[in-house]
Amino acid sequence: MARPDANSQAAAEVLETGKLLLAGGVAGAVSKTATAPLARLTILYQVQGMHQAHGKRVSLQQAVTQIIRQEGVRALWKGNMVTIIHRLPYSAVNFWAYERFTELWHQHFPGSTAGHGHGRTDILRRLTAGGAAGMCACTLAYPLDLVRTRLAAQTTSHYYHGIGYSLKLIVKDEGFLGLYRGLGATLIQVAPSLAINYCAYETLRSHWLAMHPERKSPTVAMSLLCGSVAGLVSSTVTFPLDLVRRRMQLEGQGGKQMRYGSYTQVFRSIMRRDGLRGFYSGILPEYYKVIPGVAIAFCSYELMKKVLGVQVGTMRR
Repeated sequence: MARPDANSQAAAEVLETGKLLLAGGVAGAVSKTATAPLARLTILYQVQGMHQAHGKRVSLQQAVTQIIRQEGVRALWKGNMVTIIHRLPYSAVNFWAYERFTELWHQHFPGSTAGHGHGRTDILRRLTAGGAAGMCACTLAYPLDLVRTRLAAQTTSHYYHGIGYSLKLIVKDEGFLGLYRGLGATLIQVAPSLAINYCAYETLRSHWLAMHPERKSPTVAMSLLCGSVAGLVSSTVTFPLDLVRRRMQLEGQGGKQMRYGSYTQVFRSIMRRDGLRGFYSGILPEYYKVIPGVAIAFCSYELMKKVLGVQVGTMRR
């Protein structure tokens, strides 16, 4: 028979886990809704190039005007409901897994907790925990990310309608594995992206808290600034991989013939057509999206943990 104190401890751990999952899910949903128009612009630049008839690339203002004229203002948030449904479990698992992997790291390497959190061991821990958390969350929620991409990439013609119908259509056209088309490229992009995100954010956060020992958590402004820098760095490093995964996700949509047989072919095609610059097609709206997006996500997560009274977590000091 389990001891009462053991039962109480288990119940407390379950409660804290639930709080962390809720905080992460809400943070992701808020962040993605706020940046949804820019997320759609990024996808359209990546998969269509957003060129005018004479081949000249359209500006962001022209792209927004074009979308509103052709599809209406609401089209700027096309696929956002899927994004929220995807982001709730994705962000929940992402933040929770990062906290959990960090706790496991400290359990196996207790000496790494010494100091102010600025050493090489802490950097390695943040990179490892961030990458592992991203891979877990991404694999879990990937089919919804695939549907979101395909819905957002549609303009005047619509082959996919709604989440459930789109999932069924993909399975019908491409088989069950079609739900995971582009997963390899996504994991290759997501793991380093989130590893850099968490590492940059927590390192900057740790430095700031070391300079202000009277505070237990950063101010809202500082949290936003740390998140912005983290998003800028990670996006710049991993954007070419994100471009490739978007192209792979749209392979075979609507029953169209496959153009690429592998990720290598996608890289070669982009290089042949647009050169190195082509790997950063859509980077400007990506910056506009990621910088505030990551900042809002981390800030919302910090605030939600305060509101919910989370008692555990690595990003408290």
